[in-house]
Amino acid sequence: MARPAMDLGTGGKIFFSTTTKGVRARCFYRDHDGVRREVERSGTSKAAAEQALRRALRDRVRVAIGDGDITGDTAVKVLGEAWFVAMSKRDLSPNTISAYRGTLDRHVYPALGEVKVRQLTVGLVDRFLAAVTDKSGPGTAKMARAVLSGMCAMAARVDALDRNLVRDAGPISRSTPKPAPRSLSLSQLRQLRALLTYDERARRRDIPDLVDALMATGARIGEICGLAWDAVNLDTGTIEIRSTVVRVPGQGLINKPRPKSKAGFRLLLLPGWAVAMLRARQTRQDPSDVVFPAPKGGLRDPSNTQADIRDAVADAGFPGLTSHLFGRKSVATLLDEDGHSPRQIADVLGHQNPSLTLSTYLGRKVSNPGAAETLTALAF
Repeated sequence: MARPAMDLGTGGKIFFSTTTKGVRARCFYRDHDGVRREVERSGTSKAAAEQALRRALRDRVRVAIGDGDITGDTAVKVLGEAWFVAMSKRDLSPNTISAYRGTLDRHVYPALGEVKVRQLTVGLVDRFLAAVTDKSGPGTAKMARAVLSGMCAMAARVDALDRNLVRDAGPISRSTPKPAPRSLSLSQLRQLRALLTYDERARRRDIPDLVDALMATGARIGEICGLAWDAVNLDTGTIEIRSTVVRVPGQGLINKPRPKSKAGFRLLLLPGWAVAMLRARQTRQDPSDVVFPAPKGGLRDPSNTQADIRDAVADAGFPGLTSHLFGRKSVATLLDEDGHSPRQIADVLGHQNPSLTLSTYLGRKVSNPGAAETLTALAF
């Protein structure tokens, strides 16, 4: 009768042999892929060699991932690269992939890159996240936590860790309370619109119309930069948000053919003053172009445009004001004050729908027709 096969993750009898530097211990081990392999370790004595071999067997997990193996003895940097390759194959935003890359290179690898996977502990993770919080703030620490959690989840799936250690780490806290959301009042928004029209540099950079579009829609700046004329219907007074401009390393600016999330696909009804602004632009632009191109042509870089907007609003007497504040946050506040429900406001902003029925069965529609009526109040 054939000898029964060893169970997965178990070793056989240990054999010893003398070497010029001490003693070698070896045995056969049945790896987690079912293959029986010989494992050996050396030491200055029989006891030391046996102890080294038993540690190796304890930490040995061989599951192929890409071109290498993720085991307990794998360096965190190698695990991070395997995780990043897996994330790069998913349908994620280029900005998200770029944020993952930066977090690995600037935070995870300098602190933990040479640590072995089996050496990771909850305490080590806690200290790492606390250090990132102190150095770069809670926002960066939360991104680092998300990246490290994904890496540890991958290690746990291949038994290199017994669990995702990051889940047991303490919460990331702020040293000061998070400031309450800010927004501009209706009169402040109207004042800002008016002042920008008198700023020659802002007009040269095409900022007044761009700011009008942000206030009229509550859209993200990348979505407005990516708005094409074939997504504008001036007869119905609607625009369709279906793309966003992002910068991809190695490719430059691209108009990504989908917004930030599935909920980002939306059809917005515009207030009358915004329709008039777009109608005037349409008469002097190439219909194959985007509605808000860069001053010298081509796609506008959202980051550079943010800088231009900061200059313009500072000159108008609103230093420190961002497009997110006078656009999305202020639009949401105006709609809330006028009695629109959170669901209606979320539809305008393109936030994720809170129920399967809303997200799956209602489809693409004019998200909240009453929003255009409310925002009409911004007209001069």
